Amino acid sequence: MKRVVAIVLLAGLTPTWAQDTQMKPDVGHSQADHGNAPAATDAQAGNTGPAMDHGAMQGGSAPPDARDPHAYSDGLDFGAHRHQPHSDQMSFASLSVDRLEAVRSREQTHAAYDLRFRYGRDYDRLVLKAEGEVADGSTETARTELLWGHAVAAYWDTQLGMRYDSGARPNRGWLAFGVQGLAPYWFETEVTAYVGDAGRTALRLAAEYDLLLTQRLILQPRIEANLHGQRDAERALGSGLSDLTAGIRLRYEIRREFAPYLGIEWAGKFGATADYARTAGEDAREARFVAGLRFWY
Repeated sequence: MKRVVAIVLLAGLTPTWAQDTQMKPDVGHSQADHGNAPAATDAQAGNTGPAMDHGAMQGGSAPPDARDPHAYSDGLDFGAHRHQPHSDQMSFASLSVDRLEAVRSREQTHAAYDLRFRYGRDYDRLVLKAEGEVADGSTETARTELLWGHAVAAYWDTQLGMRYDSGARPNRGWLAFGVQGLAPYWFETEVTAYVGDAGRTALRLAAEYDLLLTQRLILQPRIEANLHGQRDAERALGSGLSDLTAGIRLRYEIRREFAPYLGIEWAGKFGATADYARTAGEDAREARFVAGLRFWY
């Protein structure tokens, strides 16, 4: 009698996992132990919901009224455009005026400008560069470049196009090709080579760096050098290193897009270019004070 009571108690304390195992035996073991006895149906097991496929992935099939995960919300779509275009598939335009300033030297005061216009996509774009000096209402020197830029790395573009020099002296046209980008340690760098008529060649190097004193107060050193392959007496240029300009500007960004600045720069001419300047009564070396605006949009 005691044995019967013990068996009944043990049957009542059987763990849930053991009960599930007993109620839902493995098909293989069921057939091995009990022959070809049919498995219990969902109705026999007390399940009144949709039929369950225990061989399918966990969770079973989605309900018939489930929302299509690939459908657009509330049936809205982009019409002929089946997806939102990515940023590298769209064209953008921007204008940045790096320098618009008054320049004061011992001899005179003149205005200078340096601007860039870009239009295109991330990988290919049209670039317009313009730089020059204006004194007494007339353009003394001007350099205008129309280039096609192509991204070759994350921070570097190659550029190919044309350059046109104008101003008080005879005009010159050039083919231009070079690279522009962000060098290690965050130096903005430009290296451009030029080929003109009559075998003329030139090379322009420029670099600048933004040193953040605060989030709005920024100190910017800048250097630019021009070299020529042969003498051009009509434009008062000698061969080799013709001129070099190094300066530093301190700007305050009222907004990121608008910043006044003050600065000082040193400009020098070398070789035959310096001789041409002295012959014309100009200084071959001079210090300049500058004040201007930097803005972009």
